Amino acid sequence: MALVVYNTLSREKEPFVPLDPAHVRLYVCGPTVYDYVHIGNARPVVAFDVLYRLLKRHYPRVTYVRNITDIDDKIMARAAESGESIEALTRRTADAYQSDMRRLGALPPDVEPRATEYVAQMIAMIERLVANGHAYAADGHVLFSVPSMPDYGRLSRKPRDELIAGARVDVAPYKKDPADFVLWKPSADNQAGWPSPWGRGRPGWHIECSAMSGALLGETFDIHAGGLDLIFPHHENEIAQSRCAFGHGIMAKYWMHNGFLNISGEKMSKSLGNFLTVHELLEQYPGEVIRLLLLSAHYRQPLDFTPEGLQQAKATLDHWYNALRTSNPEPAGSVPRTVEEALSDDLNTPMAISALHQLKDPAELKAGARALGLLQQDPEAWFRWAPAGMSGPGDAEIEAAIAARQAARKAKNFKESDRIRDELKAQGVILEDGPKGTTWKRG
Repeated sequence: MALVVYNTLSREKEPFVPLDPAHVRLYVCGPTVYDYVHIGNARPVVAFDVLYRLLKRHYPRVTYVRNITDIDDKIMARAAESGESIEALTRRTADAYQSDMRRLGALPPDVEPRATEYVAQMIAMIERLVANGHAYAADGHVLFSVPSMPDYGRLSRKPRDELIAGARVDVAPYKKDPADFVLWKPSADNQAGWPSPWGRGRPGWHIECSAMSGALLGETFDIHAGGLDLIFPHHENEIAQSRCAFGHGIMAKYWMHNGFLNISGEKMSKSLGNFLTVHELLEQYPGEVIRLLLLSAHYRQPLDFTPEGLQQAKATLDHWYNALRTSNPEPAGSVPRTVEEALSDDLNTPMAISALHQLKDPAELKAGARALGLLQQDPEAWFRWAPAGMSGPGDAEIEAAIAARQAARKAKNFKESDRIRDELKAQGVILEDGPKGTTWKRG
């Protein structure tokens, strides 16, 4: 079945036709690592993980690149504030990010470059832009000349005055045009920096992704994805840099963007006290619960992330895992057609989830859920999960209580049997009797 995606560049759904059917190439903007990432940062990871899984089922080779920005003014400020070295800070926070994404069921990208590993490529790209008249050096900075690109703004479709206002660029006397943006900037002695033809300095944010994608995926590639907030200025500026450096009509053929995430109807912010990190959420809920809620709305639509949504996602997964627990299905086969058709229609995950609810065969359920990165655990492990800090009996203690209850039932001491069951229930452990014996789960 044909894959159709919504292309932000054209503002239309388009059939996906790769530049090279033998090798599909995908780039997704990753995090700036100076702290635990918030739940909004997880949405593109989960959404485009589903895309990656879909592409891998249909094409012989897929290269997925998701970068880590490990040099940035926020990083330098946090390191100075904490007294931690930039290297130690970014290593610690990048490791936490990778661990959190794994727990959300996201497959690792094929390549996960760090910006600091590609500074030489950034400098070479900037030199190329200067040489062909698309950039200029001024006062220790190098800036991209926006007027040198006649169709700048094609992705965001903003008029020039909005481009200037929305870019949040510094007003500086060395700029030839207010819309020009920084490719390279000078570093003070106490700031991170690298030697360059323009003096010791560091790259601008936008050039990092252009250089990394160009080095790892080529001068043009298939899909560039990220959050809606990155359309302008980040992705607009990436396009400008890459097209003007390499001389092509496109950087990526398709641009895909996920919508914003709100918390119980409000924009997430620390001032409102609703700033949720993935790390904190994973102490309260299994990763698949968070993942299912993130997939419950179409990736291009706004998503309201609520406690009620998490509870509903947990109940849905409990129901599905119980179906696997009671049937012990054979290894999952191919993805059911109804699920694959939904995902092939611009990653329609709500429709795919609806299709999962209609499946009666547990093996098909497992295969369909796998396409969404769900039902990846052993059912028994799923039901034994407990949030961090939860009091109550441990697994061995529960198993011992079940054995004592079985002995009481065998002796026809039903009062004792009921007492054990009720005591476990009061401690948050629910027993379920079935043809294969007694199973339990934490409620």
